[in-house]
Parts: sequence; C-alpha cells; structure tokens
Amino acid sequence: MTNVSAEHPHIHDDALHRRGLMFILSSPSGAGKTTIARRLLEHDRHICMSVSVTTRPMRPGEVDGKDYHFVDQKTFDRMVEEGHFLEWARVFDHSYGTPKSQIKAGLKAGQDFIFDIDWQGTQQLYQKAETDVVRVFLLPPSLDELRRRLTARATDSDDVIGSRMARAQAEISHWDGYDYVVVNDDIEVCFGKVVQILAAERLKRARQTGLIGFVRELTKAED
Repeated sequence: MTNVSAEHPHIHDDALHRRGLMFILSSPSGAGKTTIARRLLEHDRHICMSVSVTTRPMRPGEVDGKDYHFVDQKTFDRMVEEGHFLEWARVFDHSYGTPKSQIKAGLKAGQDFIFDIDWQGTQQLYQKAETDVVRVFLLPPSLDELRRRLTARATDSDDVIGSRMARAQAEISHWDGYDYVVVNDDIEVCFGKVVQILAAERLKRARQTGLIGFVRELTKAED
C-alpha cells in the first residue's frame, strides 16, 4: 500500500515558481471520484476544488459558494452567452459550468484545482487549456461492483440506479480520452496512485515558470 503523508514536501515549497494545473477526476457515478477528491483536498494544502455553477436544487448540508454556486436556468444561460464558463454541460436535467475568471487567476498564481466533471466537460476544458489540464479517469473493478455501490447508497430508486448504470457504461467508453486510467478496486491503492500522478505532473518542465531564470543564473559566466 502506498504511504502518503500530508508532511511530504510540495513543489510550492521550493524556490522555483510554477504554473498551477487543472486536475480532472472523472468516473462513472459510484466509482469513487468524490471520495478520492475529498481525500486529496484533506491531504494536500496546495490544491482546492473548482466550485461549479449549477442549476440543480441545493441539497441538505450544502453551502452556496462552497459546494456549488447555485443559480436559476435563466442566469446560467446568460452566463453561457456572455462567455463566463471554461466548460459547461447538461447532466440529468440540470446545467453545470466552470467559471473562467477565478481559475485563470489561480493558475497564474500557482494554484492547483480539482475538477469533478464528466467526459464532455473534460473535452471542453482540454480544448481550451490543453497544457494546464491533467486528465484522470477512475474505473470500477466491475459493473456488478458498481451496481452494488450505487445500491448501497440507498438514496436512489431502482429506475435512477438503472439510468446511472446505463450512463456509466456510456462514460466508460470514453476512457481513452484521458491521460491516466486507474482502477478503483482498493481505495487506499487508488488514492496513492492519484497522489503520485499529481506529484509527477507538478514536476513537468513546462509548468516550471521560474526555471528559465534559475538556469540562466546557473549558466552565467563568472566575472
């Protein structure tokens, strides 16, 4: 089992500045992306959740501005027309979108963001910001296990579970549109792999915006 600790050094703690990244976690409903995202947020103080705008009703315990920015459909449609979203999609009769301004400013400052979005949103995001995007897809170990997990929640009717299973199989067919694919059979092992992916992506040369100046100093001829 991979041992991960919140005390491990982060690239932000180094002298070199780097550009932030958009870390996409996608999976069929019930395959674990929400659990993995929550653990990553607890483990790593240099990454935060991208807060989406949505037209779906607020659920008990949710906070406007923290879990989602809740708006009506008319407001959402106006935001689409005015180009406020990096990506947006309609899922289960409700609209979801990623606000552009806060993400762009954060990336420039070196802030990383987690995105819990589907393959359509992932495609849109990648088309608009390819070099800033890291795409991770989580797979269930089997469809039987996925159905068991959805049923164990005891929050959805059989009809809803059936529609989620059909949607899951459609989403799984887009696995090859991702940079990394991880099977979530064991949550600890899966989380360890996701942490390793994030660490490696942070070290990519293209994201080290402070590297050019640093190397120039190293290669200067001595007086």
